[in-house]
Amino acid sequence: MARKQKLELTWIGKETRPKLEPRIFLEDSGWSYHASHRVGDSDLFDNRLIFGDNLLALKALEQEFSGKVKCIYIDPPFNTQQAFEHYDDCLENSLWLTLMAERLHILRGLLSEDGLIWIHLDDNQVHRCKCVCDEIFGPDQFISSVIWEKSDSPRMDADFFSSRHDTILVFAKNRDTATINRFPADDDDIPEHYNRTDDSNRRYYTKPLRAMGGQGDTRKARPNLYFGIEAPDGSMIYPKKQDGTDGAWRWGEEKVKNEADRIEWVDGRNGWTPYYRIYAENRRERPPETIWFHEDVGSNRTSKAEVKKLLPKEVAFGTPKPEKLLERVIHISTNPGDCVLDSFAGSGTTGAVAHKMGRRWVMVELGEHCHTHLIPRLREVIDGNDQGGVSSANQWKGGGGFRYYTLGPSLLEEDEFGNWIINKKYNPEMLAEAMCKLEGFTYAPSTDFYWQHGHSTETDFIYVTTQTLTREQLVKLSDEVGPNRSLLICCGAYRIRKVEDFPNLTLKKIPLAVMSKCEWGKDDYSLEIKALPDAPEPEPDEFEEVLQDLPKNKRKARKVLDQQASLFALEDAE
Repeated sequence: MARKQKLELTWIGKETRPKLEPRIFLEDSGWSYHASHRVGDSDLFDNRLIFGDNLLALKALEQEFSGKVKCIYIDPPFNTQQAFEHYDDCLENSLWLTLMAERLHILRGLLSEDGLIWIHLDDNQVHRCKCVCDEIFGPDQFISSVIWEKSDSPRMDADFFSSRHDTILVFAKNRDTATINRFPADDDDIPEHYNRTDDSNRRYYTKPLRAMGGQGDTRKARPNLYFGIEAPDGSMIYPKKQDGTDGAWRWGEEKVKNEADRIEWVDGRNGWTPYYRIYAENRRERPPETIWFHEDVGSNRTSKAEVKKLLPKEVAFGTPKPEKLLERVIHISTNPGDCVLDSFAGSGTTGAVAHKMGRRWVMVELGEHCHTHLIPRLREVIDGNDQGGVSSANQWKGGGGFRYYTLGPSLLEEDEFGNWIINKKYNPEMLAEAMCKLEGFTYAPSTDFYWQHGHSTETDFIYVTTQTLTREQLVKLSDEVGPNRSLLICCGAYRIRKVEDFPNLTLKKIPLAVMSKCEWGKDDYSLEIKALPDAPEPEPDEFEEVLQDLPKNKRKARKVLDQQASLFALEDAE
């Protein structure tokens, strides 16, 4: 049977996925920051700022945050420059798509079942990214494309069109359970046909109380809706159709009695006619729209001014986003206390706005502006000194804090002989935490049992040591674990002949047990093109096989093939 085909975007390297190492986090308290005192009962202190490669950071977040992030907003590099000089865009696009797809796979896993991811791009890659997201999230999970008017004036030096917008793709983890918040409707949002106002200044319009059209507008069809209603002059009015036959009311007698204040009488040529009021209050919320104008959410000019006001001595950050833009994203996607993630943190707008709105946040950034722009900005927010952006709208007075983390080094390193050994920078606690992540255990050292470094269930534990365990030690461990619990032991070595003698113990040697799990020693999966691997060399006999199928002019054919090969051979990235 032929393989079932599917619509997909393909590119060089799509099928090659890295075996990421789930690193541990190391807190640097010198960069962590919190308010000097509590400002309110809802202050949040468990926010996280991670400095390091964002792909490794996302992998490190998986165990704790899988399925727990309500809103993900990312503003990745737009890929507007050539990756390599003299090469076609397809090479650049392939590299960008490979790097983005791997991140999107992990981000989907972090997203909660009712959450949304917002991917901010421009015309360079948004169409390709939409195809990739359709594959990773599913085309049915696409919610919308939001157009943001990023510029408040045209570029007069544009070659063709002056671009004034970016596009934000919105996808759900599960559209059936995804939730959004709407916006309160202003008076200007009330449709014109709400053309009347009552004594309380509530806008409304009226419709006849008599049922009109359909099979339910006759006395025969709805006898329970044929009854008399007392008019202002005391007369009893019954529902009559225009041809004089008996009709029916829209409401039953009980509803007419309970909502008499909504009935409005009109004295016409044919006598009294009852109408009922439909108030605009029934439509006091409006859904988000797909075009966001700069006067509502700010522009690039707005965002640069916000950052410059906070950090006047620093060189302006290149591509910040306005706080009102992120406020709208976060309002639609979350409620107070929900978790917001931005793995391309930039100048920290996402975290700053989430903090002011009472949301928990996680941000990842690799650039040095993390220390020159992002952290100083967050400190101003926490201290209450930042009263710009959305501070006033959220009545922000300061408070809360965040913890600053770096990624631990790779667990394994090569010694001078090329052998893989445990990294010398690892102490026993770091090793135990790293092995817990690698083996799928929650790191939770026990104060009662030295052999309980973590657990996967209430009865399944892990013990990590670099020692060589003897039979006597294993007997003691087996006795302490008991018959109703199990223990995974990761050790340097063990001296027993039969592992079967200890049915409640599972033994693994480190580093041998984890050698094939990950790519060890790789610290950079960034979107910096210089960090990417070279393309694989072609097989030596690739062209010879082609030549065998050409009976004549082999020398000419070889020349043509060599020329074609040179078009695809990567030059040095220097």
